[in-house]
Amino acid sequence: MKLVVVGFGQCGGRIADEFARLNKRARGQRGTEIIIGAFAVNTDAADLSGLQTIRPDYQHRILIGGRRTGGHGVGKINELGAEVAREDGDKVIDALRTAQRFFETDAFLLIAGVAGGTGSGALPIVTQMIKDRYMDKPVYAMTVLPFTHEETTEERTIYNAATCLKSIYPVADAIFLTDNQRFVRKDFSLRNNLSQINALMVEPFYNLLCAGEETRRRHIGARMIDAGDIIQSLVGWTVIGYGKTQLPLFRFFSFGRNFRKKSTETHRGIQAMDEALSELSVKCNPAESGRALYLVSAPVKEMNMDLVKDLGEYLRDMTPEAVIRNGDYPREKSVIDVTLVLSELGAVEKVKTYYEIATQFIHAAKGREKQAESKLREIEDVAKDIPSLL
Repeated sequence: MKLVVVGFGQCGGRIADEFARLNKRARGQRGTEIIIGAFAVNTDAADLSGLQTIRPDYQHRILIGGRRTGGHGVGKINELGAEVAREDGDKVIDALRTAQRFFETDAFLLIAGVAGGTGSGALPIVTQMIKDRYMDKPVYAMTVLPFTHEETTEERTIYNAATCLKSIYPVADAIFLTDNQRFVRKDFSLRNNLSQINALMVEPFYNLLCAGEETRRRHIGARMIDAGDIIQSLVGWTVIGYGKTQLPLFRFFSFGRNFRKKSTETHRGIQAMDEALSELSVKCNPAESGRALYLVSAPVKEMNMDLVKDLGEYLRDMTPEAVIRNGDYPREKSVIDVTLVLSELGAVEKVKTYYEIATQFIHAAKGREKQAESKLREIEDVAKDIPSLL
């Protein structure tokens, strides 16, 4: 599957940069192209300068709202981010056409952190613009949810997240929910932690995108997952997970195939599926998903019908109501890994919580506004007999 990736704001731009790096890896390791074009859109020029892989020209690093913000961001006010996107959204649409082989694009992936100003404001606006312009291609959004400390210390964070998620849901074909907090590593420095988080968010897409673009016969699976399968599997709230099990180094030197070895092979696959379920990008109930897709990647000699069958039965128990699609990708050398996508989710608890807290925030803000007006009137009444120098 080939994507055009657009990142909005600081968070979205850095993750789009990670996708550009993933494409370089796919070209070097597998000779395939999975990202047709990677773009970063921001109101802050400094954030655009900090990217590493996305091309540094103005058509790939797009500064919007320069007249309104002076290139210094929108100060976490997503209403201003949305206004700027409406005014300068055509810059983004025009830039997308500059991607080489743009006509080969299977879908668009737009990325933003929902807690900020530029990303959460611009994401739904530009998504709608792209949907109106390219009606035959699906548009997916990847929404990055804030850290716990951001939720507890900054009221505006929850408000931005709720308004962005509510606005993007009816516009995008599917929304990948990704929770920053699930990827935190306590022993990393702040800079390394953020880089590691971005890499972990992007990693599950690698095999999923590469499988359908594979051209070498020995790496094409018996049941291949391609763009059509992925498009049919993505609707509404969506999560993605990735798990892997390391294989023994000297496994091929054992002679014969006894029942213990056969059981161990299946167990390794189940272990990878368990990890994929536990590492889903947002905590959710798999039983509430309406669609599911999983891709198994392993060495050719480890790939067999029993492994795929047992994984399918295990996922069926976890997602009894879902339409399940599956595929195999005989690519990896020393691991069995599973990429899992759960889509068409019902009530995601995290999203529901954002909506509830944001509603309380709006009511509280109105109360504070009325209180401030009352105090201002009191001061004006006291000062009414004092002459003004104006």
